[in-house]
Amino acid sequence: MKILIINAHPEPQSFCSSLFHSAVTTLELADHQIQTSNLYTMEFDPISDRRNYTTIKNPDYLKPQIEEMYASEAGGFAPDLEAEMCKVEWCDLMIWHFPLWWFSVPAILKGWFDRVFAMGRFYGNGHIYETGVMQGKKAMLSLTTGGPLDSYQPDGFNGDINGILRPIHRGMLEFVGFEVLLPQIFYAPAHKNQEERTAELQAYCNRLKEIESEQPVTVGRY
Repeated sequence: MKILIINAHPEPQSFCSSLFHSAVTTLELADHQIQTSNLYTMEFDPISDRRNYTTIKNPDYLKPQIEEMYASEAGGFAPDLEAEMCKVEWCDLMIWHFPLWWFSVPAILKGWFDRVFAMGRFYGNGHIYETGVMQGKKAMLSLTTGGPLDSYQPDGFNGDINGILRPIHRGMLEFVGFEVLLPQIFYAPAHKNQEERTAELQAYCNRLKEIESEQPVTVGRY
């Protein structure tokens, strides 16, 4: 299986980064083919502007979707974006590791998605959701939270974690055709002891050993 593993945590010693490195090791030992994007280490630029393109459709007014469509037709994406696009197109499974910040992904990961998942290349011309370009591929979120499990229940003060993650699952991943696996959520690791974190890390590695046989879940429209 070809797997793209993303990390979007700024601290190399964080639990989130440990999850990333453990995932790489575990999946390589299971004989999967691995590519990675460790976004902070790469110093990935999340700002989307004309630097995205080596081509220009309209020099007087920047409308990203128009420029993306034109670059998709002309092979006109900047080399750093082209490299990331090729990784996504190559993989059978994409895994994102990130801390939940303000009920969403960190800016660097959102910027990566904004710049890489270009119209004409990953969606458009009728290719969304069930007809999406990424049909046949799977995606999984592996994330850490600051709050405990009970605060992310339907009656918790943060609300249902499934509702929080829906804009990512449905509005980003399913939108371009990915099938979504159940998220791997690590609640409040900063407030747990080393033994508890080690146990959670091992459970994650055990899941990854069987990841190829996992079936997607349906996020749905509502």
